[in-house]
Amino acid sequence: MTDHPIIPPSELIKPWWKEAQKVNEPDIQCWVTHVAVRAAQWGADQELEACVKLLELSDKNARDFLYSARRPKPLSLKQQGLQALGRFTSNAHTNGDEMMRDFDLIRQALQEIKGED
Repeated sequence: MTDHPIIPPSELIKPWWKEAQKVNEPDIQCWVTHVAVRAAQWGADQELEACVKLLELSDKNARDFLYSARRPKPLSLKQQGLQALGRFTSNAHTNGDEMMRDFDLIRQALQEIKGED
């Protein structure tokens, strides 16, 4: 099944499955979605690497630009906390669950800044 270049090898899928069971609620649909997202990211990374190989004859700036454009760095917890705070300031929450997630995000960001786990 995994000898096709577009399918991630089982050595990657197994850890993703274990990871999904740790971070998501005990719901197989959440687990499958987590693995599917990771597999899609892996496939996109394969595509990016193929593009970079084509640019290897080009200069380093072109390769760096391609990486930064196609794989922007995720927001830090501090940046996510500031965005959550902005949602409180603009009264952008549509329900209590969103508000509770943002409270939790701000709490995690403050703990990280303070150096707690």
